[in-house]
Amino acid sequence: MGSVSNGQPRADRHDPPGRIRYRPALKIDHATVQAKRHEVSQVVWGSIAVTDDSLVQCITEIRKALGDEQHTIVKTVLKRGYLLEAAPAERARARPWRRWAGLAAVVVGLAALAGVYFWFWPMAKSGAEPPAIAVLPFENINGDEKWARFANGLTDDIITDLARFRDIPVIARTSAEVYRGEAHDVREIGRALNVKYVLEGSLQVDGYRMRVTTQLINTETGAHVWSERYDRPATELLEVQDEITEKIAATLTGWQGQVTEAERAISRRKNRADLNAYDYWLLGIEAKHRMTPESVKEARAYFEKGLKLAPDFMPLVRDMAVIYAVEPDLGSVVEYPALVDAQQKYAERALALDPNDAIANNMMAVACSNRGDEEQAARFQERALQLAPNNADVLMQLAWIWGGWRTERAMEQIERTLKLNPRYPSWWNFPIAQAYFAARRFDKAYAAAKQIGESPNQAAYLAMSAAQLGKKQEAAEAAAKVLRMNPDWTAESMFPYQNFEDEALLPESAAKAGLPVCMTPAQARSYSGIYRLKQCEDERARATASN
Repeated sequence: MGSVSNGQPRADRHDPPGRIRYRPALKIDHATVQAKRHEVSQVVWGSIAVTDDSLVQCITEIRKALGDEQHTIVKTVLKRGYLLEAAPAERARARPWRRWAGLAAVVVGLAALAGVYFWFWPMAKSGAEPPAIAVLPFENINGDEKWARFANGLTDDIITDLARFRDIPVIARTSAEVYRGEAHDVREIGRALNVKYVLEGSLQVDGYRMRVTTQLINTETGAHVWSERYDRPATELLEVQDEITEKIAATLTGWQGQVTEAERAISRRKNRADLNAYDYWLLGIEAKHRMTPESVKEARAYFEKGLKLAPDFMPLVRDMAVIYAVEPDLGSVVEYPALVDAQQKYAERALALDPNDAIANNMMAVACSNRGDEEQAARFQERALQLAPNNADVLMQLAWIWGGWRTERAMEQIERTLKLNPRYPSWWNFPIAQAYFAARRFDKAYAAAKQIGESPNQAAYLAMSAAQLGKKQEAAEAAAKVLRMNPDWTAESMFPYQNFEDEALLPESAAKAGLPVCMTPAQARSYSGIYRLKQCEDERARATASN
């Protein structure tokens, strides 16, 4: 029996200056090494919280790298862990280059699949290292053992849910456990655990009511970034625990979560010369969410600058795919095939960097859908839901993807997402307007469209919804705005890759608003590879025949 020991960070002579790789190592005393799951997790990830799913995928990657398809080298020991079994003579006979190539693949596979690649491969020069967060044990003010168990369960669930969000590393519970039940200085905790944020909370029960109080604190300044109080009935504990956990995770994380917003405020105050890759990502996200043609171009410029500093910083790569997915929805571009190619390129690269990132899976769903492979797109969508069931941004993205052609499911997703985050960011209004419009709930589509940043398609939703509601003057004004922003706009080119489930809705609404429905024959020839309305194809055929 052997033992497992921690690897040490060390510079590799082939690495660029300022880059350190983390080399996990197995200390082998004999030919056979058995390691429990928690030991493997501790060696590879240290105090970072990861799920069993991440560990299983990493073991799979190790086996691939070693050519161990039959699981004869790395064996699974039921309910215990993993067994490394290899004869010394066989190891000695292995070619050195093959052995080192295998080990390198193992290291990269471990890091990429675990989603902590960037935490253990810090880029000192680029600064592509998001801040970590620790969840301290929730305080049970009552002192009753029953409520102590509930508080512990709440703490564990919050850590588990936060660990699903790939952009914020979360410290494992065992590292924060030492701070249970004692007064502490958050600055000291920040230094000890190497975290920038601490989430702490308390539970108090009075008769049939419970109160859960939480606060997010910046450990560098001691400032309270966010706080919330949840008053719930002290019955149906599991349902209450799930609800509070979901709300806390949804509030803290995501593109516009409390942690990201706090970091973005810091980035805004920096001199341009001092911006790093993470800053460029934060500022790019802020620009993207304004959802105008100009702001999306601004976001792309930020991301491009960040990628020059950190080409493999996954959030930048992934969100470039988001940018290329969003641009056609604004209605201001015509180079659809080029956008599709770029979107797919970045989506594939993001997924290669982190297969467990929910948004990367969503972007692959978009890429597959754009290519007409709806079956594969559905698989990526379901995978995204499994990976981040409480990530409000991911859920709203899915509602956007389903849009007008899976209307009922899009509506269900929107309703659930709004419960998770009732004070939602403005960009959500775009998928909300689209889904309500597709469901012929024009009053809600109209209200949402008025909240979106100006773009041709935003004005089109406003014009068409207003027309359906009988607001003729407002419909005419919005329609004129559409054509001022994009003189070539047509309803047919509004959704280049699929039409609404209700095929008559779009041409009917556009005509009511006084907007052009069909592309001209010349436009149809130049806009290659996009969806065609049958009535427009017939109209163009008649026009061609008459000439």
